Amino acid sequence: MRSISLMTVSAALWLQAGAAAASAYETRVLPPPASPGPVVSAFVSQPAGLIALTHVEVIDGTGAPARYDQTVILDGARIAAVQSAEAPIPAGARVVDLTGASVLPGLVGMHDHMFYLERPNLTASGASDRPAVVPEMPFSAPRLYLANGVTTLRTTGSVEPYTDLQIKAEIDAGQLPGPHIDASGPYLSGVGEPLIQMHPLTGPDDARRMVDFWASQGVTSFKAYMHITRAELGAATAEAHRLGLKITGHLCSVTYPEAVALGIDDLEHGFFVNTQDDPGKTPDVCPRTIGTPTLEAMTPDGPKARALIDLLVSRHVAVTSTLPVFERTPDGLRELTAREKAALDPESLADYETLRGATAKTPEARRLQAVADVKRDMALEREFVAAGGLLLAGPDPTGTGDVIPGFGDQREIELLVQAGFSPVEAVRIGTLNGARFMGLADRIGSIAPGKDADLLIVSGDVAKDISAIEAARLVFKDGVGYDPARLLDSVAHRYGRY
Repeated sequence: MRSISLMTVSAALWLQAGAAAASAYETRVLPPPASPGPVVSAFVSQPAGLIALTHVEVIDGTGAPARYDQTVILDGARIAAVQSAEAPIPAGARVVDLTGASVLPGLVGMHDHMFYLERPNLTASGASDRPAVVPEMPFSAPRLYLANGVTTLRTTGSVEPYTDLQIKAEIDAGQLPGPHIDASGPYLSGVGEPLIQMHPLTGPDDARRMVDFWASQGVTSFKAYMHITRAELGAATAEAHRLGLKITGHLCSVTYPEAVALGIDDLEHGFFVNTQDDPGKTPDVCPRTIGTPTLEAMTPDGPKARALIDLLVSRHVAVTSTLPVFERTPDGLRELTAREKAALDPESLADYETLRGATAKTPEARRLQAVADVKRDMALEREFVAAGGLLLAGPDPTGTGDVIPGFGDQREIELLVQAGFSPVEAVRIGTLNGARFMGLADRIGSIAPGKDADLLIVSGDVAKDISAIEAARLVFKDGVGYDPARLLDSVAHRYGRY
């Protein structure tokens, strides 16, 4: 009896510790809303209060069919009701007629950076000098995310973690406009990492120390990178889990099955960067092929894909789809829309045009293979979801210019529809799935009474035409309605500069 009693006490303490860690994480990512300060107030078109959003199409984020001619009642920072437009509206509510608009949950971006990769002396062939540098975009990135409906994001690897933490603190205090942020620690990478702003790990003890230190500074997640070793990943994962935090990975030196065995929580970039079957792959070394042969040899409905997907699902490992960063047309990089080009500073726009020209000059066979690789990854992502896997969404805006904060998050959802998901399924992947992974699904990710009033309102019928997601009309975060046009105007021709 004594042994059973001790075991019961130990289990209770473990559960209490886990609950405390989850509560601390939730408070850090979704703190109590602050009143908008002077800078933020300039972008507010609907102050928080009792608000009735009438005659809207509701896509609630659960994957359920769209509901038409609805009224969504907001009461301060929370959703109070979702009802038929014929139901009575509470007395004193401010009525906002949104006829012709769709209401979605605020997007939950699960691979959303705050930086921009610069390539010194970029040439027409796409070559550049070393070292590449990664300047932070603390002014433009948060505004671009919020303007395009991203109300919560994970930075998924940081090159300036203190800057990210300070941005988050200013946003949480109501001093800067931007989304809720799960701030990741610095990239956890090993010897051979080419980006000069990253610390190369020296071994498992170093990995453990980094996780412990940055958790103490306030980061709430971690990301392993291409040159980490299995021992370093194992140490980092164990330490993150001890602290009640999660770890994801853009891998190469470590294969997907190896990472699963080490306890990783999430894998970035769909199935593009799994190197398990790359020719000549040696343990703890990132091959030059970086996963392409494995992807191209993995038939989506074949036994190898089934074995990998079954492994991921059985171990509850999520996969983050980042289709925009891989998107290619038969001619190379896709053509940006006018609104995307308007966000880029002149030098970054010129770099984008240079890189687009360089990809157009690559051999046709390579261009067509790149298109085929994207389609194969899409098929693998579909198989993963069909098997019960948790697919997350994020664009990975890292600096070729064709993937821009916020715009890229919308593009990711459009590409999920191209991959074969219905619009409402794609919205669920880009909203509720991310909230579920973060353990915040009781607060964000779907539209229901009692949940946070984080909403993206767009002109058009998203359930019938996913491109309507680009027409952001109003964005609510914590019950405060922001004007996307004002936010975009404030950063016009700034992204890539600051």
